Order: sequence, then structure tokens, then C-alpha cells
Amino acid sequence: MLQALANTLPHFRHTNSGQFFLMAGPCVIEGEDMALRIAERIKHITDKLQIPYIFKGSYRKANRSRLDSFTGIGDETALRILQKVGREIGVPTVTDIHESSEAALAAEYVDVLQIPAFLCRQTDLLIAAAQTGKVVNVKKGQFLSGEAMKWAVDKIRQSGNPHVILTERGNSFGYSDLVVDFRNLPAMREFEVPVVMDVTHSLQRPNQSSGVTGGQPALIETIAKAAIAVGADGLFIETHPTPATALSDGANMLPLDQLEALLVKLTRVRQAIQDRGEVELNQLP
Repeated sequence: MLQALANTLPHFRHTNSGQFFLMAGPCVIEGEDMALRIAERIKHITDKLQIPYIFKGSYRKANRSRLDSFTGIGDETALRILQKVGREIGVPTVTDIHESSEAALAAEYVDVLQIPAFLCRQTDLLIAAAQTGKVVNVKKGQFLSGEAMKWAVDKIRQSGNPHVILTERGNSFGYSDLVVDFRNLPAMREFEVPVVMDVTHSLQRPNQSSGVTGGQPALIETIAKAAIAVGADGLFIETHPTPATALSDGANMLPLDQLEALLVKLTRVRQAIQDRGEVELNQLP
């Protein structure tokens, strides 16, 4: 599945390394210099560890709780920055779209179009994304099972686009918390698509009385290790040099200076699982 994905993405290196792939970057594009610095740093790390890498950054945030929350620096300005990151750093890029009319515009600048979890059942949005021919990453709704994502996959494939990724990001647990049901990962892999664990968003604590989403970043390593152990093809991690000053979702981000140590641990988990599998296979009669 990963090789099929690699065939559609420019600059998608290390696909034969046996490692998971990584989608990582800031929540939202805050400026050109920061985006380039984050992408360059992550690429350096992922090249060293032979992890295929896609730079993530939202060009606009359309689902903020409060009217005064930061939403972006301007659509075309942010999209041009994403395009520059892709060209100068040499990595594929992904960004969210929120309405059907955004699909064709965003597709001019990035390699992967992402459908937010709240919108994963929006038929017109899925069709518009599919018709661009880009890879489409659909985040599973917090209100859905893994099995229910079959219909999102079908909508995209039946619109003529076989390039689909599904991303788990937790399920609603009461009004202000999320819980990860790891059964969703193998359930979604049944559709023969790459499956990603959104590590940081699954640790959100939404619907806070302040109107600012909270989070539990101390559990990032726990969720990431479990996802690799269960067989996730990729990880989605939002990271920032200083999460406390990030303009969006800082409460659940991973500090950029902690990313390398985390990825080293995760590559070891992945390797241990692969080694165990080879041993068990060799022991078969």
C-alpha cells in the first residue's frame, strides 16, 4: 500500500525502508520562514531515520470555536508557502480543504488534499477532492467507526480516484474528551488503503468553556507507540518550535526539539515487530 502511495507523490523517499511514513508540521501556516525551518528540520530527521515524510500545514483553519481565533495569513499566501516548502525542501505537502470550491485551488499548490474529520461524510467535498487527481487523506469522524469509513473510500474511488488515505483521530468520549479505539486501524486497513494515526489530534480535549481546545501532549508517545504496534502505516503529528506560542492547537502539539527522540523510539518499535514476525514465520512447519 505504501509503494502505491509513493508512486503518486513526488519526493516520497525511503519507501522501501520498512518504516512507517510521517505527516508532520505546524497546525497552520504562520509564515514562510517558520514553515521552511520546520520542514527542513523534520526532513533532516526523517532522512536520517529513512522515514518517508509529507509536510503538513493548514492554509486556513475553518473550524475554530471562537470568532476571534486565528484562521490564517491569507489563502493564496499560505498556499504559495506550502508550494515553496515542497519545491525547496523536496517533500510532498498536505493541507486541509473545507468546501468543494477549495479543492481545485488547493490542488494547484499541494500534493495531498485532506478532508477534516467533521466533514468526512460530505459527498460533494469528497467528489471535488477526488476529481483533482490528488491523493486524498480522509480523517475519520469522531462520531464514526472504522468500518463506516468504507463509504468515504467508495465515494472517492467511484469518482475515479484510487489514491486514498484514511486517518484515525479518536472518537468522542462525552462532551469534552476523545478516546482512541485501536480496533479502527485494522478495520480501515481492510479497505486496502494506507492507514494513519493522528497522534496529536486524538489527544485533544475539545469544547472547553474557554472556547480554546485543550490537550494531553504528555501522552503523544503512548498513542504513537500503540499505533505502530497495531500496524499503522503512517503517523500524523503536529509539531512547533514553541507550542505555547503557536497560533492554533498549541495545547496538543509536540515540541519540535522532541520529535527526533520520539521517532527513534518508534523506529525501534517498528523494527522489533518486524523482527518478531520474521522469527515466527521462520518457525512455521
